[in-house]
Amino acid sequence: MNRKPLILDVDGTFLRTDMLYESFWSAMGRAPVQALKTLVLNISDRAKLKAEMAALAECRVDLMPVAPQVVDLAAQASAQGHEVILASASDASLVNALAKHHGVSDRVFASDGVTNLKGQEKADALVAAFGARGFHYAGNEAADLPVWREADDAIIVGSVPNAREELEAKGHSVTELAGGWSWASLIKAMRPHQYVKNILLLLPIVAAHNFGLSAFLPVLLAMVSFSAAASCIYLVNDLLDIDADRMHPTKCRRPFASGALPLRVGMIAVIALAVIALGVAICLNAAFLGVVVLYMVLSLAYSLKLKRMRWVDIATLASLYTIRVVAGAAAAEVYVTGYMLVFIFPVFVTLGCVKRLTELTLATSDERLPGRGYGRPDRSDLLNVAGLGMFGSLLVFFLYTFTDQARSLYPTQWLLWVAMLPIGGWLFRMVSLGYKGKQDYDPIVFAMRDRHGISLIIFTLTLMFYAAGLFQNAFGF
Repeated sequence: MNRKPLILDVDGTFLRTDMLYESFWSAMGRAPVQALKTLVLNISDRAKLKAEMAALAECRVDLMPVAPQVVDLAAQASAQGHEVILASASDASLVNALAKHHGVSDRVFASDGVTNLKGQEKADALVAAFGARGFHYAGNEAADLPVWREADDAIIVGSVPNAREELEAKGHSVTELAGGWSWASLIKAMRPHQYVKNILLLLPIVAAHNFGLSAFLPVLLAMVSFSAAASCIYLVNDLLDIDADRMHPTKCRRPFASGALPLRVGMIAVIALAVIALGVAICLNAAFLGVVVLYMVLSLAYSLKLKRMRWVDIATLASLYTIRVVAGAAAAEVYVTGYMLVFIFPVFVTLGCVKRLTELTLATSDERLPGRGYGRPDRSDLLNVAGLGMFGSLLVFFLYTFTDQARSLYPTQWLLWVAMLPIGGWLFRMVSLGYKGKQDYDPIVFAMRDRHGISLIIFTLTLMFYAAGLFQNAFGF
């Protein structure tokens, strides 16, 4: 290899991400209305769109994930005396900052708000600067073909169909480096393990003692809809939280934060999952569709703003859990009592506090968590609110036992009072483990894996089913 400069594309080559999409999601997190307005007004002018979006955003180029194989290539080239230059279709303000941070040449080629430096435009700019065959170039997509044709050596990152054959036929030396993404990364980002939360949709038919297929099958479809809706929102949340995740000790390994999954792929998945969620909901009934829309809107509001507001975030989390119960009732078309909703809401307030307690206990400093309104000094306040939630839920449960509906559904009233003991024990266990940092970051997911906690839940259900006479009717005892 001679001393010709090594030109590195940025998006998908030097970086395992795309600066335009990074800018968009950063801007969405800061000023969503203005970000969407900027997108709509400049969608046909890519160069202007990139410049205005970069100005609106607060991108942390120091946190953006790099491709290690390309970084190694750049280090080798630099050691051999080659100038390493970044050339990107991203806006010049971001590319200059990136070059400065990584210590490559301060001479960069990038879009300037007027010219979108991509494809043939980039090829022409590099030829004007270095001459035909006067540089080596690393890229990652078919849009880089005009540049490779003008380069001396071509470095292909990832898979570009037919590119190697075409370039070698024209006498280019071609090097291929690993790149791209996997479906496993997309599935991981969708967090299918979180679907266990949708077991909450079964609560209304269990409480109503309606175990027929006419109620059960619609709830199963509803769980599919909610799973798609939840994954859709998880992807949006991760896209909005990408910088905070990169600064987190464990969340930095999430697919978007680590660069394992391109932001563009995630955005396509968001649209597809939203279509699935709403399409299934339409097939059930209007009431359930309304609940799904409410869930998605509230979840989006949580991701954009509410999760950064102290106490409002916990109330919102509790509401999102409660909405799942309402969704189950709407899908099965069964009546859900006000007592049930008033009982489960403080339960979920307690679990929301547990979620924050776990995060704070596992935090490495007393600073506020990135993107959250809490720091370690808030643990005592969260513990107090969790205690109030426990007391409130048990009080509502106790009052429910004296209602006409409770007497009708549960003839053996005293067993309901006994059931309060394992309910209280389970809630106390959840709070205690969260305070000690011995939980997952999501209490519902942890609860479904916690053998001791599951035993308490099963014991509670057994007492309630016996109080209702279900075991006697089914088994004759």
